[in-house]
Amino acid sequence: MPNVLNRQFQATQPNQKWVTDVTEFNVRGQKLYLSHVLDLYNGEIVAYTMQQRPHFSLVKDMLQKAIAKLPAKAAPLLHPDQGWQYQMPAWRQQLASAA
Repeated sequence: MPNVLNRQFQATQPNQKWVTDVTEFNVRGQKLYLSHVLDLYNGEIVAYTMQQRPHFSLVKDMLQKAIAKLPAKAAPLLHPDQGWQYQMPAWRQQLASAA
């Protein structure tokens, strides 16, 4: 997948560039996984989900929440890391159906 964002981490308007990642936290000896979408315009967390295991549903549900918040005709560039979740056909299908 090409790096379309090309390290241009500034946006000139909301919902222009989003980034997403899964972060693992240790909370009282238990692992907790956070999946989030961050708007590069103002640093706002657009949507997030948390689970105790890094299942695909973690990113799938987060993406559903983020898409639901988009205004009509908005089509942000969504830049994920290279994690396995973002390489799954189901992730790509979910993005394609939202376009």
